[in-house]
Amino acid sequence: MNERERFLNNMRFKAVDRVTKWEPMAVWDATWDRWAAEGLTDMTIDLAGEHGAAGSLKLFDHLGCDRQDEVGIYYGFSPGFDYEKLGEDDRKVTFRNHEGIVMQEFKENRDASMPHWVDFPIKTRKDFYDNLYRWELNFDSRFAENWESRCKLWKHRQIPLRMWADREGGFFGPLRNLFGLESLSLLLYDDMPFIEEVLDAKVDCMIRIIDKIWEYTDFDYFVFWEDMSYKNGPLMSPAMFKEKLVPRYRKVTDNLRSKGVDIIFVDSDGDVRLLVPLWLEAGLNGVLPFEAQAGMDVNWFRQEYGKDLLMFGGFNKNVLAQGPAEIDAELRRLAPCVEKGGYIPWPDHSIPPNVSFDNFLYYMDGLEKLCAGEL
Repeated sequence: MNERERFLNNMRFKAVDRVTKWEPMAVWDATWDRWAAEGLTDMTIDLAGEHGAAGSLKLFDHLGCDRQDEVGIYYGFSPGFDYEKLGEDDRKVTFRNHEGIVMQEFKENRDASMPHWVDFPIKTRKDFYDNLYRWELNFDSRFAENWESRCKLWKHRQIPLRMWADREGGFFGPLRNLFGLESLSLLLYDDMPFIEEVLDAKVDCMIRIIDKIWEYTDFDYFVFWEDMSYKNGPLMSPAMFKEKLVPRYRKVTDNLRSKGVDIIFVDSDGDVRLLVPLWLEAGLNGVLPFEAQAGMDVNWFRQEYGKDLLMFGGFNKNVLAQGPAEIDAELRRLAPCVEKGGYIPWPDHSIPPNVSFDNFLYYMDGLEKLCAGEL
């Protein structure tokens, strides 16, 4: 069974030789630095270059992880804003990023804390419509130069192909990036007609991009991005979500299903219990990453929703800093969900620098057993 067959069968609750074993969603740069000091060598990561994709691929190939590929099309403003440094002192730098957001970040250990969000690109209707051209298709700026040759390869793929619309494929998270959370929250009540105009423009943008992708290649699953909950629940009322967002999700999910894409996920941290039934109503059938510190237990969700819900995640990343006994217990906790199918065990977010290299390798060995049904 190849990696694509294994993934698709698992997501469709069919028989598999073993469950898909994936590398973590991400690893902090400071974690890579720690692991380098603890024995990670240049056999598995290019320590002289940038940490991240290239290095992680080498490490996780060594560890026997299943692969997948990424369509890699950006759904946000394109062309984006030019990077602009706006201020700097000994500890931090203030800049405008490609989304037009002004933020401050620490110079050292920048991934050890969230940036401070200072200002956002959209405040008025005029701001939005002046920038709406950035949501037009803009084929040349969204699609890589080697796009067509990659599509030819994907026709013969034996690994899953994912379309993850990260940070811009959704209807709350992307608007928060435009307005900021406080301004968006006020506009939801003070000027809903304007917000609906923006939501409809986002629907049109997403569908046009998906249709253009489909002229060149299919893909196996789609991931919306929202990050619209915190540890105590959603940042938008379920009633408003149902009225304003569900119909707009449905337009995109209907488009995907008309193309044969029946695996449709959403990425949101925090406590999403009140949102899951609404996402299911909207035509999505998968959720990730089930953040443990927000009380998200994949076993509870499997009992509650049965085969209606697909899941990635749910392994408490904080356990990785504790030790073998705690890691074993957390892996065993996930075993019932693995056995029932429709689930891929995965850390519930990026691996922080309090995780030793030995502990991480111990986890990967245990994950191998879990995915093989040997725990």
